[in-house]
Amino acid sequence: MSLKFINSIAFVKDISTSKTFYAEILGLKIVEDHGAFVLFEDHFALHQAHELAVTVWGADCPPGTDQPQGRHNLLLYFETEELEQRFAQIKDRVKLIHPIQRQAWGQVVFRFYDPDGHVVEIGEPL
Repeated sequence: MSLKFINSIAFVKDISTSKTFYAEILGLKIVEDHGAFVLFEDHFALHQAHELAVTVWGADCPPGTDQPQGRHNLLLYFETEELEQRFAQIKDRVKLIHPIQRQAWGQVVFRFYDPDGHVVEIGEPL
């Protein structure tokens, strides 16, 4: 029996705001849009937090699912061959953590927050 990774799903407070952020600001292509669930190309998905929490936990739904979801414990990582151009396109439209920097392992990246406070990193391919 084999196990295959399908996608990561980020819980978001407002699916409309987050869908717009990832589609229009970051330029990700939407593959499926089911209202409270949006799947983008390359195995990345968003789900309205409260609806997903009720689906997962039912009546034992944890409190706070209507609050912003970013807790500085998740980093959403993307790569691009056009790092400087992508940075120039989005730097004024996001809350930057830092501009383009070389990391200790040699890769060049920049980081910012999405509308829920999840950390997003865009780097050059290794």
